[in-house]
Amino acid sequence: MHEYSAVEQIVKIALHTAAEHQAGKVIAVSIAIGELTGFAEESLQFYFDIMKKDTPLIDTVLNIRYIAPRLKCSRCGHVFEREGRSFDCPECGGKSAPTGTGTEFFIENIEIETDE
Repeated sequence: MHEYSAVEQIVKIALHTAAEHQAGKVIAVSIAIGELTGFAEESLQFYFDIMKKDTPLIDTVLNIRYIAPRLKCSRCGHVFEREGRSFDCPECGGKSAPTGTGTEFFIENIEIETDE
């Protein structure tokens, strides 16, 4: 359910951007989501499809790019993407900690069409 409020903000930003640039059409909204956010693509798309009805976003496509979490080894400093459920460094076998990558959630691009 936390996808609802996130999509609500995406729609508000896209509508504001379209109005600000006097866009005739919003072609696509591209977002980046860290896998650790827990946002489900199906839910994001579901809420986007509902919220875009009866707005200038009616034909807008939602593009979603997931960002894999990255870890840093406390022993050798190697930064890597976690595989499976292991936190072990693939270089030295040391224990690792999250780097923060994988928790992102932002709009990468709003593609608009103007009459100019």
